[in-house]
Amino acid sequence: MRIGLTYDLRDDYLRAGYSKLETAEFDRAATVDCIEQTLRQLGHTTDRIGNIKALASRLVAGDSWELVFNICEGVNGLGREAQVPALLDAWDIPYTFSDTLVCALTLHKGMTKRVVMADGIPSPAFAEVRSLQDVEKIDLGMPVFAKPIAEGTGKGVTVASRIEDKAQLRSVCEELLTTYKQPVLVEAYLPGREFTTGVLGTGDKARVVGTMEVCLNSKADAAVYSYHNKENFEELVSYRLLEEPELLKRVEVVVLDAWRSLGCRDAGRVDIRLAEDGTPHFLEVNPLAGLDFEHSDLPILANMKGMSFAELIGHIIDSAQERCAPEAARSRRVA
Repeated sequence: MRIGLTYDLRDDYLRAGYSKLETAEFDRAATVDCIEQTLRQLGHTTDRIGNIKALASRLVAGDSWELVFNICEGVNGLGREAQVPALLDAWDIPYTFSDTLVCALTLHKGMTKRVVMADGIPSPAFAEVRSLQDVEKIDLGMPVFAKPIAEGTGKGVTVASRIEDKAQLRSVCEELLTTYKQPVLVEAYLPGREFTTGVLGTGDKARVVGTMEVCLNSKADAAVYSYHNKENFEELVSYRLLEEPELLKRVEVVVLDAWRSLGCRDAGRVDIRLAEDGTPHFLEVNPLAGLDFEHSDLPILANMKGMSFAELIGHIIDSAQERCAPEAARSRRVA
């Protein structure tokens, strides 16, 4: 199969003048190299496309692919992760991972929580701060946790994100609103253990790869899986598989319920934190989980469960092909 690769290369954006923080979610050249080599090992031919502007030029020029392996995070707007899927939908080209609607929805943590909570999935009570006037309306009790509403990789999450009073909340929200130019999500703080769970597949065929606990060491930002901790995880964070059968079952029920409720596809991660009474709560979902073979949680988790990087990529392609086959057949009938 001829597979195109869409991606945002971090070095390209750094050369263009973007900061390290602004490019935190973008991929290293080694990551793209590894994905491409793996696809070739699996018997596919590959075509590097690049970012959304390169994709748009190629589409207008008449190029097409049997499948696009899409890991573009996007640059501008609250719907940036949905931009490449939207273009590919318009040209009727199948692609890996979640569709336009899901990518737009799940980047916005507040909208995502509304959907999962409407389906009865436990998640911390929350409020959105669009301006400093909204701070005074918040009535969640203390402590609370504040972060940008549409960022990943821990951007905007620091030791100051755990907040004890209204004055601190106002100060943190002011800084986040100024820095990230987007609303702030404020949640009731959950004091329990934190986990991330890898998922493969779509709908009823979705299954858990495994669940690992995020364990911060004594030098890490305390009680917060912060941007600093994630960027320096080799020294500050350790991961261990969750193997307590009863807790594992309860966590993975919440994970799969959320995955299916949101309509996520092919592969990704769901983050879970325990409430004071031990109840697993949905925090957020990453339907475009990082695939850096050394640094990203999903490949790390797969490896801990005995799944090689090639097997992980193979499962993603298999899932995409399986769900795209009926769509392709319908398109041919319409044509």
